[in-house]
Amino acid sequence: MYKTIDDLANRWLKRRPDGLSQLENRVLQSTLERTTISRDTNKAVAFHQTFGDRLADTIARIGGSWSFILGFLAFLVLWTAGNVWLLSRDAFDPYPFIFLNLVLSMVAALQAPVIMMAQNRQTERDRIDAAHDYEVNLKAEIEIMALHEKLDELRHSQIIGMRDEIVRLAEMVKRIDERLAQQQSAS
Repeated sequence: MYKTIDDLANRWLKRRPDGLSQLENRVLQSTLERTTISRDTNKAVAFHQTFGDRLADTIARIGGSWSFILGFLAFLVLWTAGNVWLLSRDAFDPYPFIFLNLVLSMVAALQAPVIMMAQNRQTERDRIDAAHDYEVNLKAEIEIMALHEKLDELRHSQIIGMRDEIVRLAEMVKRIDERLAQQQSAS
């Protein structure tokens, strides 16, 4: 039906082929070749991750979990209770817990950029997923429009065939009527 990307671009996207993005060209090429376009974007992202990326994702996942929050809360309660009541005379870090503040500041200073790195990678994953969704949706739209066109052509050819058959049958009925009229006039 359509032989080139130019034909498809003009017909379905109503655009000139030189104005198409790389993604749209890939979709049209896939349509011409009748190949699938879906792929596992998670594998593509995982393939390009470094050890540091995976480590940052793991730290962010653990740091954002209820287990970490509850465990850290338990640690803070034990630290303060231990230094206020249990070790009141020989407290390791007496009130106002200067050393604890230092530890918390260091944890926050390390955890914040790691979480931001993980969020940046998640944003990149979301961008890749959105581009892939657009690609799949565009191909689906093109395929649906092509199916509609084929159905319209099929229906049109059937209507023409039916019209020709009706004309043929009408001529046959006319000849039968003429014969009957001749037979009645002869008798």
